[in-house]
Amino acid sequence: MRYIPETKSDHDAMLETIGVDHVDKLFEQIPSELRLKKPLNLPAPLSEMELTAVMEKFAEESEAAVKKTSFLGGGINRHFIPAAISALLSREEFLTSYTPYQPEASQGTLQALYEFQTYIAMLSGMDVANASLYDGATATAEAVLMAKRLSRKGKIVYVSKALHPHYRETLSTYMRDIDVPIVELPFDEKTGKTIFDPEKITDAMCMVVGYPNYFGVIEDLGEAKEVATKVETLLISVTTEALSLALLKPPGEFGVDIFVGEGQSFGLPPSFGGPLLGLIATGTANVRNLPGRLIGRGKDKEGKDAFVIVIATREQHIKREKATSNICTNEALCATTAAMYLTLHGKKGLPQLAELNYEKAFLLRSRLSLIKNIEEPFSGTTFNEFVIRTKLSGCELLHRLASDYKIFGGIALADNYPENKNDILISVTEMNTDEDVDKFVHALTEILK
Repeated sequence: MRYIPETKSDHDAMLETIGVDHVDKLFEQIPSELRLKKPLNLPAPLSEMELTAVMEKFAEESEAAVKKTSFLGGGINRHFIPAAISALLSREEFLTSYTPYQPEASQGTLQALYEFQTYIAMLSGMDVANASLYDGATATAEAVLMAKRLSRKGKIVYVSKALHPHYRETLSTYMRDIDVPIVELPFDEKTGKTIFDPEKITDAMCMVVGYPNYFGVIEDLGEAKEVATKVETLLISVTTEALSLALLKPPGEFGVDIFVGEGQSFGLPPSFGGPLLGLIATGTANVRNLPGRLIGRGKDKEGKDAFVIVIATREQHIKREKATSNICTNEALCATTAAMYLTLHGKKGLPQLAELNYEKAFLLRSRLSLIKNIEEPFSGTTFNEFVIRTKLSGCELLHRLASDYKIFGGIALADNYPENKNDILISVTEMNTDEDVDKFVHALTEILK
């Protein structure tokens, strides 16, 4: 796109076209006491060449994960993205497609979304998945709203304290103005697993638990379901690392009522935290309460496959009071990306990739266990993320790793779990080479000796 600034004549022409003599007239609805009374304190305008130079300088000051050894995770993970995905996704049939309001003209997009739904249903072990939500955090909140519609007894949402902190914060924001109380379920300080005590779970609308949880620990969904059944409430499982579903027992096989997750690992780069991809799936009996859209497959008058939007429960499509979600757009391009990623890996490739992630994490975990002054606070089984504890605060350790060894060593738990101030969360994926592991082990050995 060319850098073409707006001239005064352009400015005047636009005002004349819309019938306004001054730009201030466009802001009359804003109370005068809230308007800025002085010009913005901006530097002088720059030419395209000068602006490019300034932006390049800013870029040089940024620290990119690709230029450092990285063990960052915590809900957004770095996985390899095959070149075929960007090549296919750049086709205008996908890249410029928006919500297909005219299904007969958008068969390719609808088929891609249908395939996406099929994959997510298979991985989660649920009957049906929708055509995506914003991200894992909002999908969790939408699942609780869905549980509110389905539940006829309880009023309280019980959320594992080991669930991703951002997800809990988003859920709290959603529930704040609709008078839905949230009670946190504690986690065992030795195993890192959530404690499900039926004696302390009363008047429950639903239970929400991570799988794996924020500490990387794989929760016992079987126990969670037993308790949920005993207290007569719904169980929602949340998976922030979608690749784990290729190796773990599907949530649906435990009897989970609603599955939600984050699909970023399926072909989407970290990209400063977005765009992401919300996953949600449930049983057939609950399909009418799914938020967003559902793509179905039927037959046209010639007997050929025809893909259609069979359910669209947004206020854009039905009466507002009957809408099951206030989400007014979708992650169709991100869902299409995930469909491509899963298709390229296939039934054999995806489990193999998941096993590789587990093996690399196990290798690093084993080697770190041999270093003096490093311990693992949680004994629970993990997938590709785990927590370590040292004699230093997590923040100090990560700072030294970044500044002295050019390693992004993980995430400090202190901000969200003050009692775990010396703990860091480490993520290992197929992108971490043996050299990365050696470098990390060496750095920690030197820092902690």
